[in-house]
Amino acid sequence: MSDYRPPETYEDLIRLIHDRYENTSKSYQKIALFLTQNPNDVAVMSVNAIGEKCGIHASGFVRYAQTLGYKGFKEMQTVFQRRLSTAAPGFDARIKALEHELGATEGGIGHLRDLVVRDMASLQDLLANTSAADIEAAAALMEAADTIYLAGQLRSAPVVELLRYVLTMLGKRTVLLDTGGGLATHMAKVARPSDLLFAVSFRFYATEVVNVVEETAARGVPVVAISDSTLSPLAKSARVLFAVPEHEYTFSRSLAAPMCLAQALCVAMAGLQQGEKPRIPVVTGP
Repeated sequence: MSDYRPPETYEDLIRLIHDRYENTSKSYQKIALFLTQNPNDVAVMSVNAIGEKCGIHASGFVRYAQTLGYKGFKEMQTVFQRRLSTAAPGFDARIKALEHELGATEGGIGHLRDLVVRDMASLQDLLANTSAADIEAAAALMEAADTIYLAGQLRSAPVVELLRYVLTMLGKRTVLLDTGGGLATHMAKVARPSDLLFAVSFRFYATEVVNVVEETAARGVPVVAISDSTLSPLAKSARVLFAVPEHEYTFSRSLAAPMCLAQALCVAMAGLQQGEKPRIPVVTGP
């Protein structure tokens, strides 16, 4: 009889999911992504509700839990529940109170209310799940780089545009990998190990960005990445990866958290250059 015991801590469970991800079926990979991106939902929702939200039958989650050594989904769910019980207390209650205070107004102001409270939740998750060590490591790589190359397409484009603006104003040599004319891949090939590639990509990951990250990292160029999951295709190539889980939106997905993170990294880099109170130089008109 096997003495194997399934992971008892959230960290060990996530590590096991990562280790087995590449060798599992497409449906199991989809389940793995959902588990790593939505740990709070997994902790409080029924397996049927989770299956409906993920688009996979509940029995698939049960079988997946069993492949990890658990008797069923409920046993695996207790790991997520223990994690949630030690998370920042009371935040969900404050969000619900704010929703109630703002009221259930329909129409434009109702949409604004929904977006505001969801963004608050995503920003709180960002604060809770981002380590000081990762910010310091990324800022050090950014400060040391001769040139910072920026890669981001589609929904990620506003994040890299913000990075280009702030980094340029801080006097950092910055190159935005331009998708026009299919030049991004060719532009990235001039990056050297003394440079840095900063990549941003969320589901569904832009193929060109993924390819650029893999090829650039293979040549010894350090990569800092912002993505939506530690199972993102950017993860294996990134020297530092910031996983910013995306909350569900009925119309679109917010960029509040990745935008805030991008600014924080720029401030941290500026702090290495300028000291305790870094500032962007003021631009004055003619």
